[in-house]
Amino acid sequence: MKEEILKDVIHIKTEGEDIGQINGLSVLSTGGYSFGMPSRITARTYVGDAGVINIERETRMSGKIHTKGVLTLSGYLGGLFAQDTPLSLTAQVTFEQSYGGVEGDSASSTELYAILSSLSGVPIRQSIAVTGSVDQKGEIQPIGGVTEKIEGFFDICKARGLTGEEGVLIPAQNISHLMLKEEVIEAVHKGLFSIYAVKHIHEGVEILMGRPAGYQNGEFLSGSVYDLAFRKIRKFQKAMEAKRE
Repeated sequence: MKEEILKDVIHIKTEGEDIGQINGLSVLSTGGYSFGMPSRITARTYVGDAGVINIERETRMSGKIHTKGVLTLSGYLGGLFAQDTPLSLTAQVTFEQSYGGVEGDSASSTELYAILSSLSGVPIRQSIAVTGSVDQKGEIQPIGGVTEKIEGFFDICKARGLTGEEGVLIPAQNISHLMLKEEVIEAVHKGLFSIYAVKHIHEGVEILMGRPAGYQNGEFLSGSVYDLAFRKIRKFQKAMEAKRE
């Protein structure tokens, strides 16, 4: 799998920026051995009222916990953007080049970042991979296999050549679970690889997209990620209203 990523058979970007695309982290197990690998997750948003569509669920490739994680995203988006108006939104989310089942909610925050990027038009840094569950209030929750996930992405970045831009975004609660190999720790000390620990989706937005999430006292700050996303949702709403007329 690592070889296929390095040959670009499996598309995983580790540099530049992209809208609605992000690297998630997962753990694979075979023969009693577990290892981490990045997965490309994409989101597309457009006019409609279907909410968040989990392509894996629609194709019966999603486990119950993964489906629960995706449904949680609708709760967060509705609570944030639909207090006064309907959430006129269709967002499709999927694990690209995934041909097996997907289980667990550890990618739910990753999927949410991809949706917010697609809505706002603000690109995500492809040099950072993400793991972490999220609840309906945007709080980041701990996940399993954090060490394997970090090392899996580190190995890909190292093989391509570390530039100091690469890193991972993990739940703050997982810090005490880290048992990283020495070369990862050394790279972090040298500033060649970064490990960001976050507690809320707002923090992750700022690290990944380079601008404030922008939600204070019930209002969106002008030009922030949430402000741009809300404007897009309002455009979707107007288009839906015009269609009904």
